Amino acid sequence: MPDAASLPVGLAFLLSPGQHRREGVLLMLNGIRVVEIEGLGPGPFAAMLLADLGADVVTIHRKGGAVTPGMPDRSVLDRGKRSIALDLKDPDDLETARRLIATADALIEGFRPGVMEKLGLGPEACHALNPALVYGRMTGWGQDSPLADTAGHDLNYIALSGALWYGSPPGTEPMTAATLVGDIGGGAMYLVTGILAGLLNARATGTGTVVDAAIYDGSAHMMNLLMSLRQTGNLSDTRGQSLLDGPHWSRTYACADGGFVSVQCLEPKFYAQFLEILGLSQDPAFQQQYDSTLWPDLTLRLAEIFATKPRDHWAKLFEGSDACVAPVLSPDEAATHPMNTVRQTWRETDGTLQAAAAPRFSTHQWQPRPSPARGQHTTEILTELLALKKT
Repeated sequence: MPDAASLPVGLAFLLSPGQHRREGVLLMLNGIRVVEIEGLGPGPFAAMLLADLGADVVTIHRKGGAVTPGMPDRSVLDRGKRSIALDLKDPDDLETARRLIATADALIEGFRPGVMEKLGLGPEACHALNPALVYGRMTGWGQDSPLADTAGHDLNYIALSGALWYGSPPGTEPMTAATLVGDIGGGAMYLVTGILAGLLNARATGTGTVVDAAIYDGSAHMMNLLMSLRQTGNLSDTRGQSLLDGPHWSRTYACADGGFVSVQCLEPKFYAQFLEILGLSQDPAFQQQYDSTLWPDLTLRLAEIFATKPRDHWAKLFEGSDACVAPVLSPDEAATHPMNTVRQTWRETDGTLQAAAAPRFSTHQWQPRPSPARGQHTTEILTELLALKKT
């Protein structure tokens, strides 16, 4: 096995104690180190996903407390990571951060544009330390835009990008599942994609890059699936007139017990099964599946039907069919559903319900790893850096 001095910058940590933490479990990103500067929401989520895939993610937590008061000491978003507590305004701690970044393959930060530069840790300074570094930047509005210096949150970004427009049935205020479309879908996932692409390019060329991941951009990009419907005339700027936000067969319905069921039988053969199970196959109005003028009235009729029985009645009735009907479950309910019994997607780890890593691989397995306490690995990481300095 080579010694540390013979390894390229960014790979010397392979000889450090950190590589032995996986207890023999082979993961896709073994051998990749990511340094995460503590932030909020999509940045930590992206770093968690990379840690789930096997990267050695070292989080620089702020010394003295969380960025946001009230955040847990051991966050689900920190699972599988190692934590070092530093004050980046302290010259000694800043130097430690520089040395750590010099060993990394990628960096993640989620500050407003210019903050990292003021700390002396902007892309130019970091690439001087580590030319192959993939520098991941997570913002809402992007590094260079008219709104780059203004505050915002998930809902604001997707509102301005167009991604919120079809978020709710017509006649109601647009709303999506909290943080999923913006922070996670348009933000974290695009940051991870950019980092992985940058890592592949750096491996081939030896040159790093800056990944400018903006929630505004990512959430707009996800709309291209719907934009394809516009090409066929099936997407309207008028809410309630498109295939995915207007029909009676594409929405949720309230049930007698206060629960809900989801219905989305888009294809005619699935819609036919849906009608058959409900005893509506011979109803002339329901037979006109794509007549948008009938959608409001048919929605009201289905609402009356579903309101007559509890949610689990409908779940049982449609179970095993291709009618594309499923109950709306809470995370706790999802964890006890037979689907989860097989897939084990929801798990109790560290006393907290959380979802397992995704996607899954035929050749590699994921095992839950705990979330560290803030600063838990400070001594360990400092020892590793000292050992590298002596080589």
